Amino acid sequence: MPLGLRKKKNKSRESSNLVENEEVSGHPGVGKSAVNGGGLPPPPASMRPKLVFHTQLAHGSPTGRIEGFTNVKELYNKIAEAFNLSPDEILFCTLNTHKIDMEKLLGGQIGLEDFIFAHIKGLKKEVEVYKAEEALGLTITDNGAGYAFIKRIKEGSVIDGVKVICVGDHIECINGKNIVGMRHYEVARMLKELPKDQSFTIKLVEPMKAFEMLEPRSRGGGGKSSGDGKIGTGRETLRLRSKGPATVEEMPTEFEEKAVKKVDDLLESYMGIRDTELAATMVEVGRDKKNPDEFAMALDQALGDFAFPDEFVFDVWGAIGDAKQGRF
Repeated sequence: MPLGLRKKKNKSRESSNLVENEEVSGHPGVGKSAVNGGGLPPPPASMRPKLVFHTQLAHGSPTGRIEGFTNVKELYNKIAEAFNLSPDEILFCTLNTHKIDMEKLLGGQIGLEDFIFAHIKGLKKEVEVYKAEEALGLTITDNGAGYAFIKRIKEGSVIDGVKVICVGDHIECINGKNIVGMRHYEVARMLKELPKDQSFTIKLVEPMKAFEMLEPRSRGGGGKSSGDGKIGTGRETLRLRSKGPATVEEMPTEFEEKAVKKVDDLLESYMGIRDTELAATMVEVGRDKKNPDEFAMALDQALGDFAFPDEFVFDVWGAIGDAKQGRF
């Protein structure tokens, strides 16, 4: 199907114990890969290795142990059970740091040695913003469970001048419209379509902070991350998928890391969002495709809800090709 003929498809969307003073350098019960080679289906659940992860609430809590989840929503449910919370209280998770560090945001993969920190709802705030420019300077992502939040604030932008708005804030309402349950690209489009030279009202919920975490606002994603900013510290990761079961896989190759980062950058440039799980899925779809039209058809089958612009698809195809050739 030629790129110009692609149309948006109408698809329907589809108990842990607390532990104290426990060594967390390894995870009991972690075994070999949960998937077989040669394209065979995964073994029955009863035969799969028992993966146990350690978790804390980012503002401070005892350590909990969680297991038996296959996607982000199930992960939040397990964390909520461990700390006697409602899953709706969890905004997002970071890996190996309690700080609101968007470079350590939990995406589609968790290293088998990673420690999960859950950031829960804190202070609510309502802000009136004057849209002096077409672009607000926000990059939006979501937690995979219905909460969109701010991942990056561009220096010198409209939002950068509103100091009460911070990276990590969950966007709850825009001009009185509740946006809980909307995907990040829908929220980004709504903000982009707000008329210039007019004010709008935005309701936000910031992550709960411990006293020692109260510090100057971060714009998010600034500068290079340190070496421990990579997802995972072990050789294998748990890959969470929005559709289908979770699988244990080898750490991403250099090609995959470079391609995913470039596609994530393109998502931000074209759509105002960042989503490593989505970027990884696009790289996975495109790695064996022979031309852009074949890639476009495969994207429609895998991600038809998004209806990506043709120019974006061409650029993603080029980025995957560049990564294969080691050109960046």
